[in-house]
Amino acid sequence: MNKLKHLTVAIAMLSSLGTVYAKEKVVQDGIAVEKLSRARLLVSEEQLEEQSAQQYQQMMSQAQQKNALLPATDPQVKRLRAVAQRLIPYTPRWNEKAKAWKWQVNLFDVQQVNAFCMPGGRIGFFTGIINQLQLSDDEMAAIMGHEIAHALREHGRERMAKSGITSVVARGAGALGAAIFGIDPSITNTVTGMIGQGVVLKFSRDEEREADLVGLDIAARAGYDPRAGIVLWRKMAALNKRAPIEILSTHPGGDTRIKDMEKHMNVLLPLYARAKGMTVNQLPPYRVNVALK
Repeated sequence: MNKLKHLTVAIAMLSSLGTVYAKEKVVQDGIAVEKLSRARLLVSEEQLEEQSAQQYQQMMSQAQQKNALLPATDPQVKRLRAVAQRLIPYTPRWNEKAKAWKWQVNLFDVQQVNAFCMPGGRIGFFTGIINQLQLSDDEMAAIMGHEIAHALREHGRERMAKSGITSVVARGAGALGAAIFGIDPSITNTVTGMIGQGVVLKFSRDEEREADLVGLDIAARAGYDPRAGIVLWRKMAALNKRAPIEILSTHPGGDTRIKDMEKHMNVLLPLYARAKGMTVNQLPPYRVNVALK
């Protein structure tokens, strides 16, 4: 009789655990974390980090000489750094090494519509992307999250390994220095061993897709509305119709990536709602700050 009672209790407990597990399986906690590519191991992490630090410092020095590096007191710099401070705590979920990164966030007074994040958490935004897209904080977080995601997932290192371009540190980093701040390519090559003559590392569609979703996951956990990613790319598409923008030359655009973001809102919006202390049903509609056509 006791054995039967114990068996009944055990079955009830297993049934209860099964219900809890089923609920956990249904309500996924954001975007699933995939393993980093093994191909990246073909490129030295130490060398990449050293080159990234040198290139970023050189870009800053050149920008400062040309009065193109905005100071910490600038309101837009404060905005950028405030967004970064909210995103950074959620980055180790995607790469444990981010805990040790010496994060830097700077704004360059350049009218190009672009932004980047070099290995090691070295972030750069151009005033053009903020002003021309009239970025809200949510949209700024979506861009920053996307660029950070490339660094976290070590896409640049992976692409270097696959393509054999082991001297390129980040997407267009050398090209940016040479083209924008007047860095002599020969000096750039001597100092960092990088190609500074217009080489832009293009990521694959899968890498861009991962950066989109990982970036929005990070932003949502930090309390930024992931729906901003959809609006952001609609803004970029509208701007690109008027004058082609550089960032879209290396970022596959179109309805496909927007539909992919929309498809994942069922796991992204709960993260945002949780950060705001709400349920998904309590979230207000996303407010667009410009008219989209």
